[in-house]
Amino acid sequence: MRTLAMRLRGAVVPLALLLLAEAGMRAAGTQSDALARPSEVALALGEALGDGSLLRASAQTLGAGGAGLLVGGGLGLAAGLWFGLSPLAGRLSALTVELLKPVPSVALIPIAMLLFGFGYRMEILVVAFTCFFPMLMLSQAAVAGVEPRLLEMGTVIGLTRRQRVWKIVLPAALPRILVGFRLAVGIALVVAVTVEIAANPYGLGYGLMIAQQSLRPDLMFAFLFWIGALGWGLNALMVALQRRCITPFNQGAAS
Repeated sequence: MRTLAMRLRGAVVPLALLLLAEAGMRAAGTQSDALARPSEVALALGEALGDGSLLRASAQTLGAGGAGLLVGGGLGLAAGLWFGLSPLAGRLSALTVELLKPVPSVALIPIAMLLFGFGYRMEILVVAFTCFFPMLMLSQAAVAGVEPRLLEMGTVIGLTRRQRVWKIVLPAALPRILVGFRLAVGIALVVAVTVEIAANPYGLGYGLMIAQQSLRPDLMFAFLFWIGALGWGLNALMVALQRRCITPFNQGAAS
């Protein structure tokens, strides 16, 4: 109950701002092609949910973003574990990683369009490229930061290299790896929506652009609010997953 009360307390400021905006716009008689009252946004949100268009767009965005996260995050995790366990491989790859890491994801859209045209494959490629590097950097740092004495102890008690990785390295690196995955989830959603705004005629980003071009600020802000709500929900899910995965290790260490 106390946790629920604290969460509800955090909603006081946003709700107060919405009420002030509603009252101010009604008092001023605001009519604009760029702004909409919160009540109008709420009605547009209910309409988009009712006709299924918002849910279809959400499924398209989450599907493409999730596929890109799976491909890019998975490859980044594998590469990070490899580079962390093999300092030589990390040194040899450092220049390539540092050259590719600063490339903006949107700069890949023309290349992806040439390769795949419009559609999900283009979007998945851009999302995968963007998610690759956070997972690579954080997983590599997590593995490299494992206490060397733990590995020495594993050698002393006769563990093979594979057993040391599975029983020592991965549990010790798991918290930072989960932080990287949580970061990559948020990046995947942001990049997926960005690609849809810029080039891909599917998903929430495309719906946002169509609402703007149709001079429907209420629907535009409804899409914007829904994207924020999805991001919040995904982050809450990742926090719960992170706690669930880490708690058994902490209990095992305490016992």
